[in-house]
Amino acid sequence: MAVYTDVAADELADFLKQYDLGELLSYKGIAEGVENTNFLLHTSKGSFILTLYEKRVAKNDLPFFLALMTHLAEHGVTCPLPVKAKDGEALLELQGRPAAIITFLEGIWPRKPNAVHCAGVGDGLARMHLAGANFAIKRANALSVAGWRPLFDAAADRADEVQPGLRAFLSAELDYLSGGVWPNNLPEGVIHADLFNDNVFFLGDKLSGIIDFTFACNDMLAYDVAICLNAWCFEPDHSFNVTKARAFLNAYGRVRKLSEAEEAALPLLARGAAIRFLLTRLVDWLNVPPGALVKPKDPLEYVRKLRFHQSVSSARDYGLMPSGLVA
Repeated sequence: MAVYTDVAADELADFLKQYDLGELLSYKGIAEGVENTNFLLHTSKGSFILTLYEKRVAKNDLPFFLALMTHLAEHGVTCPLPVKAKDGEALLELQGRPAAIITFLEGIWPRKPNAVHCAGVGDGLARMHLAGANFAIKRANALSVAGWRPLFDAAADRADEVQPGLRAFLSAELDYLSGGVWPNNLPEGVIHADLFNDNVFFLGDKLSGIIDFTFACNDMLAYDVAICLNAWCFEPDHSFNVTKARAFLNAYGRVRKLSEAEEAALPLLARGAAIRFLLTRLVDWLNVPPGALVKPKDPLEYVRKLRFHQSVSSARDYGLMPSGLVA
C-alpha cells in the first residue's frame, strides 16, 4: 500500500455520498506498500479501506480481484469484502482512477515473523488455494517468466548504480530461467502472488485475515509457496531460517500436500520468485514519483535471497523431506 494520489477531504466526502457508509469522520493515507493509493477511512458506520488503483494494475483486472475476495470469503477464507455503492457497483472512480472501498479487518501484521506466524501463513495459504479451486474467472500472471525481461530492460541501464555487477548478475539468471527450465506441468489455480507479512493480519498468534489481492492470478500453486519461502523464511540479515521454513511447509502440507513434482521444482520456483521481486523492487527503487508518500523496498535484499536459492540442491534444504514429511 502507498499514497501516490492525494484526495482532499471535501472530494472524499462527495465520493462517499455514493455509498451508505454514513458521515466521514476522519481519514489518513497508508504509506506501506508500493502499488496503489490507500486510505484508512473512519465513518459513522465503521472503518474501511479506500483504494485508488494505479501503476501495474489494469482496470480490466479489477473485477477479478473484487470477485475473488467475495468468493474466498464465501468459502471460509477471512479476507476483506468489497463494499457496494448505492447503485450496486463495487468499482467506482475517484481522481480519475478506479476506486473501491473494502471492509476493514482487525489485526496487525507481524514485523518480526516467528515460526508460529509462518505456520499460520502455511495453513492459510493452503486453505486459500483449496477455496479458489472452483473460482470461475481467470487471470494470467503478468509477472511470470515472460514478464521479467521487460522489467530488466526498464532498469538495466541503471542497475549497476544500485550495486556494481547487478546488471550482469540479473541477465545471467534471466537467461537461465527463460532457457526452458521453468516448470509447466504443475498443479495450477488461484494464487495470491504477494503474500508478504504486511498482507497477513494476526490477532495474537492466530491468523485473522489475508489482504491485498491486487497481484492474484492463475499460476502454479507451488509458485505461491515459493514466494512465501522468500517472504517469510529469511532473517533481517537475509540468512535463511530453516525452522521457519519447516513450520510453514509442514502447516501447508497438512491442508494441501505438495506432489513429488512440486517438491522437486521448489528450488527453481524459489529462484523465480526471488528474481521477480528483485526486478519489481529495482524498477520501483529507480522510479519513485516526486512527492509520493511511498517507501520503496530495497531490491538488494533479494540478491542475497536469490544467491541462496541458487545454492539449493533439493527441497531438503528448505526442511522438506522427499516423502512430504518435515524433518
